[in-house]
Amino acid sequence: MTTLETDLLIVGAGAAGIITALNASARRICVLHAGGEHAVSTASEIAQGGIAAAVGSDDTVARHVTDTWVAGHGRSRGETVRYTCSNAPAAIHYLESLGVCFARRGQQWSLHLEAAHSRARVLHAGGDATGAVIMDTLRRRLREASWVDELSGMRALGLLHDAQGVHGVIAMSADGRRFRVRARDVVLATGGLGGLYSRTTNPRSACGDGVAMALAAGAHCEALDAVQFHPTALDVAERPLPLISEALRGAGARLIDATGRRIMPTVHPLGDLAPRDVVARAVYLEQRSGRRVWLDATELGSTDMAESFPTAYRQCRARGIDPCREPIPVTPAAHYHMGGITVDLDGRSGLPRLWAVGEVACTGLHGANRLASNSLLEAVVFGQRLGQVLARDRGTVVQTKRITAAAEESDAGPQDDSSNHSGGELRELMWQCLGPVREAATLVQGLGQISVWRTASARQPWVCRDRLGLAEAMLRAALLATETPAGSRPGSRSPLSAA
Repeated sequence: MTTLETDLLIVGAGAAGIITALNASARRICVLHAGGEHAVSTASEIAQGGIAAAVGSDDTVARHVTDTWVAGHGRSRGETVRYTCSNAPAAIHYLESLGVCFARRGQQWSLHLEAAHSRARVLHAGGDATGAVIMDTLRRRLREASWVDELSGMRALGLLHDAQGVHGVIAMSADGRRFRVRARDVVLATGGLGGLYSRTTNPRSACGDGVAMALAAGAHCEALDAVQFHPTALDVAERPLPLISEALRGAGARLIDATGRRIMPTVHPLGDLAPRDVVARAVYLEQRSGRRVWLDATELGSTDMAESFPTAYRQCRARGIDPCREPIPVTPAAHYHMGGITVDLDGRSGLPRLWAVGEVACTGLHGANRLASNSLLEAVVFGQRLGQVLARDRGTVVQTKRITAAAEESDAGPQDDSSNHSGGELRELMWQCLGPVREAATLVQGLGQISVWRTASARQPWVCRDRLGLAEAMLRAALLATETPAGSRPGSRSPLSAA
């Protein structure tokens, strides 16, 4: 197996990973990622809702803090919430400095209202294609960064680690060749785990492999059962499911059943703008009772729909649905993981020289339920901070030539895990056992099946074994949550009561 060496290795090239690389310019960096030049392989790229920041004249950081804390059911880390919301306006200006053009109305920001926000504070770029616009800009800046090498079309399989900490990864190219990539520091920016579910808005590659590798190496992880389900994915036979932006409900769209009855007013005082977990459970329970749910956006008008929400409009029309004339069939889908590798504000994990940023990390910002459009914000704020920390923590920088995978040779091995239990069977089990509604009996049944699969997986590739280990840890965390009274679960101090 060929060994490559670099100074700083970043695994993942979503918003968090790229921003970390751009801010660590004092280091020699290798960014390893699975996507090709034009592949949609990150959740950042398909984010429609936007990015939240208290930049409106009627808004304050304190209000953003309060909304984040309330949406997270008081389970967030107060210090993280305060830091993130305080740095949100600066994050917007940073993205603008890179070339992202956020929508404006005259000289003012064009701000949108989303669920659980008390003010319109969500900025859009390119209508509901904010993530794609941001990622296009970030990728251009990454290509211009002379201190960065890219290993594209590569997937990390496991961490290289010993008693002194983490010092690289085992990686695999698209054609099955394996490489040992050694580095002084390793940053995991691998995204979420929605790909473990049969219904998800996440890219297929987002199967929690970063968390799974870290768990296998002994890293501390937390809130593994804290999965957020987007309530309005397009209800079609596809994977991943197209996302129908929550901003549509902010603009006036309403959830209805087959008779036209609105389903949310009797569920929550905020109705259709209730927190995502509340709405997702309500839609899920309707479905479990045998009733489909639709999002009625017909009152928005064709101009507003096509111009303000072009991505959702195109997705509907491509599947024979005219959202201006008929309701849109929707379903909950696994969308975002609030848990992950436990890190401090600098992105430092419990394993020496292992760092994590973005959705793979648990900063404590989101608590038990992410406030809409705080995820891109987290990627920017903590990507900047981690990059700056790593730039200062240079140590003895390894001087290396530019890395290119094509010039290397490596051993090949069994790579296709589509036929084993990290495939369809596991995805369906996760949806049934660890979906929007969890029950102890179902979780126990799921753990029993995972145990059988894990016994049989001893001869399977690393990816399969580690994913099964992650799934088991998630189920155990959920079972513990169902057995623990809510009032006795550990929380954190409210950011409003802190100095």
